[in-house]
Amino acid sequence: MPRTTVTLDPDVAGMLDVLMRERGLSFKEAVNSAIRAGLAPRAPGPDFSFPTYAMGEPSVDLTYSGRLAADLEDQEIAHELGLGR
Repeated sequence: MPRTTVTLDPDVAGMLDVLMRERGLSFKEAVNSAIRAGLAPRAPGPDFSFPTYAMGEPSVDLTYSGRLAADLEDQEIAHELGLGR
């Protein structure tokens, strides 16, 4: 077995301490367990698919929708300022 020196970050050392206490492991066992878990191939996650629906052509031209939203926001701010808010 090769021996090596590794400097652990404080948070990692804390997690290893917890692992050692919870599972009753030695430091070596905890480190090897954590490394194995981190290096093990992971199974792919579930394949999420969402239904899509054809909605046809838009009934409103959305080319300038961003500008319209900004204008409406400006009008609302001006209205609230007029009310003294």
